Amino acid sequence: MTRAIALGLAQPLPTNITILRGIHWNTYQNLVRDLESQPGMRLTYDAGILELLMPLPPHERYKKLLGRFVEVMTEELAIEICSLGSTTWSREDLKKGLEPDECYYIQNELVVRGKDAIDLTIEPPPDLAIEVDSTSSSMNRMGIYAALGVPEVWRFDGEILTILSLVNGDYQPSEVSLVLPMFGVGVLMQFLELSLRMGETSLMRHVRQWVREQLVK
Repeated sequence: MTRAIALGLAQPLPTNITILRGIHWNTYQNLVRDLESQPGMRLTYDAGILELLMPLPPHERYKKLLGRFVEVMTEELAIEICSLGSTTWSREDLKKGLEPDECYYIQNELVVRGKDAIDLTIEPPPDLAIEVDSTSSSMNRMGIYAALGVPEVWRFDGEILTILSLVNGDYQPSEVSLVLPMFGVGVLMQFLELSLRMGETSLMRHVRQWVREQLVK
């Protein structure tokens, strides 16, 4: 059974969420383009329902920390990655789309290397997505991730981190990342707990040293 490790944080204040219904696919795509200049705005689309969400600072802090953990580890292991942040991933045939908080091509980095446009009906989706739920999306974002075929999602709700692996079309909790096996739930939570007491630069030095220690064991 997967351990649930809680972080003693106060619940964040609710964010601004707008739900629009009866939105056509082309309207959604136009809004994605029109809102590119709105930093942090997230759009989630599912069969005509569109959510517009503006995250709060805690959300941005934790998504960045989790992303930096990935980047520090892959640098130390000399693993090539393609970091695509909050790129919009969508498929018209599924009538679904979203923007992850952070996402990475790792195993499939070479497939998308140098590409300015990625078609998910041809190329694979990102190998890893990071999802911080402290802003309480009203949509079934995990169902959209599953439909798009994202193999792994790290989901953090402000207290509990879960590593979710896609198995036969559904996400199953896992103790250890299949994409980056050196990372497990316990280790990632320890780093997040340290972020409450340690500056970000010092924390990343700590993570880097931890990775190096694992390599010599």
